[in-house]
Amino acid sequence: MNLTSYVGEILEDVRNGGEEAVREYSEKFDGYGGDLVPDEEEWKAAGEIPEEDKETIKRAIDRVWKNHLPQKPEEELRVQDGSLYGLTYRPIRRVGLYVPGGTPLPSSLIMTAVLARIAENPEVVVVSPPTDGRLDPHTLYVADYLKIDEVYKVGGAQAIGALAYGAGFERVDKIFGPGNTYVNEAKRQVFGHVGIDSLAGPSDVCVIADGTADEETVRIDLESQLEHGEGSKAWLLTTSADLYDFCRDLDVEPTLCEDLESCLAMSNEIAPEHLQIMTENPLESLEKVENAGAVYLGEYTPTPAADYFLGVNHVLPTGGAAKFGSVLTVRDFLKPMSVAYTGEREFVENADIGIKLAEIEGLEKHRKSMEVRTDGEKD
Repeated sequence: MNLTSYVGEILEDVRNGGEEAVREYSEKFDGYGGDLVPDEEEWKAAGEIPEEDKETIKRAIDRVWKNHLPQKPEEELRVQDGSLYGLTYRPIRRVGLYVPGGTPLPSSLIMTAVLARIAENPEVVVVSPPTDGRLDPHTLYVADYLKIDEVYKVGGAQAIGALAYGAGFERVDKIFGPGNTYVNEAKRQVFGHVGIDSLAGPSDVCVIADGTADEETVRIDLESQLEHGEGSKAWLLTTSADLYDFCRDLDVEPTLCEDLESCLAMSNEIAPEHLQIMTENPLESLEKVENAGAVYLGEYTPTPAADYFLGVNHVLPTGGAAKFGSVLTVRDFLKPMSVAYTGEREFVENADIGIKLAEIEGLEKHRKSMEVRTDGEKD
């Protein structure tokens, strides 16, 4: 059975079987079929992580908060000839945040939960697969610190099904967060029934560097993203023959380019998730970057720093999706709504536009809806 069919079967079982199906799949895949809610001991363990770890998490949250708070939009309303037009924003009522299991990834929850709090989503749900029947205490600490008390011990495709269809808890309106191949496929299949942020695949990085870049620094930066595991990719685009030779033995795709313009053109074709520019004047290259999930400029802006403490978001388009996708922002947790409050004079003066277009399209009731509001139809 292929991936699409296999995940589809799981989702259908969850949709029809509810919490019981979720537990069965959790038992099968994670070795845990118990209560979906973390117990008191798990929350206690979260409160007992080292104080140094707590302080680190708080500092990371603070930096993410400060960098994302300016993204929260104000109402965009304008007055035009006595009428009011524009956009207003409303938080999505109920959002689900997926946190991958296996290796603890509290940073993944920080990158989504902080944005949900800034957007003021009324209800925030966290799901994450347990290890040995327990959730990672650092992830639970993040949830507790951000006052998210609706947390469930479930992962994989069955967690996406539970979020989308309401199995063991109320369904959500939109799902956020990265996951493995099964999670991504499940998100793809439930899209439309609920919203999703993106389909994040294996991590990738592209480094553009010239002869001024430190060779060892470039090498370790390339290796760092391969640490994410199978499918991860790294590209080196350089004008330096020495740097090219220094990195040729790595599991990367090095390319020696004639000039920086060629490097940038190739990078735009790759459309990397992370783009590091380590050149003599990196800022000068920024305007020529068309496709990248995130751009990191200079020696002191490595991708891992952005993953953890710079405060920019690390939920990014992968696999070339930066050609049309973008970094996760606070706006993704909000719904823009169009607003119009048209005055009588402006309506009457411009109604002929709509009346004529309705005639062209053959929609008689559309035409009459506008005609009845003009002076000639109000007798």
